[in-house]
Amino acid sequence: MALLGVLLVIAGLVGLVYTGFATLTSMFLFGWLLLVGGLVGLLQAVQSRKSNYFWLAVIVAAVNMAAGFVILRRPEASAEALTMFAALLFLTGGVFRLAGGLVVRGANFGLTLVQGAFGILLGLLILARWPGSSLYVIGTFFSLALLFDGLSLVGVGLGARRILGLVREDTPRDVAPDGAGATAVAPEAAEKRPAGDQDRSHN
Repeated sequence: MALLGVLLVIAGLVGLVYTGFATLTSMFLFGWLLLVGGLVGLLQAVQSRKSNYFWLAVIVAAVNMAAGFVILRRPEASAEALTMFAALLFLTGGVFRLAGGLVVRGANFGLTLVQGAFGILLGLLILARWPGSSLYVIGTFFSLALLFDGLSLVGVGLGARRILGLVREDTPRDVAPDGAGATAVAPEAAEKRPAGDQDRSHN
């Protein structure tokens, strides 16, 4: 897990340096995922063609395949469309969060206002530089996701290794499990027992 985390961290750092390449790579990955997912969904729909949701599954699979084909054919235009969609999501999410914070005024009132204002600002910045912002916005988000996922995997892997080391240190060495699942006393421990205890055990 730690090794995989290191690879993801390296990929995230490279993507942050070459954001245009990361954007095109993420578009190609997204397109292939949609295309393969549509094919799998179509096969599953054919296998369950007697069900009531056959035509709905066929339509969903066809839409996924068409979207994947369009993204693979026009990755730049697809990046522009997804960047516009992301900007609108940030903008509307920030407005709703800001309005909800002002109306509710809960315990996290200040944090909610900051998050809402940040979402509105981010959405406006992306829209102000669109479509030029599509060259680096998606690649930046994709690289940041790889970076943080890699850091979390590194932390989990190192933590698991530390826990396993503590478990090995705490395992008693004079008691070993036998074949039936019970504990059998090691020979060194049997030699150290008093003779009276050994006689009582023989009796």
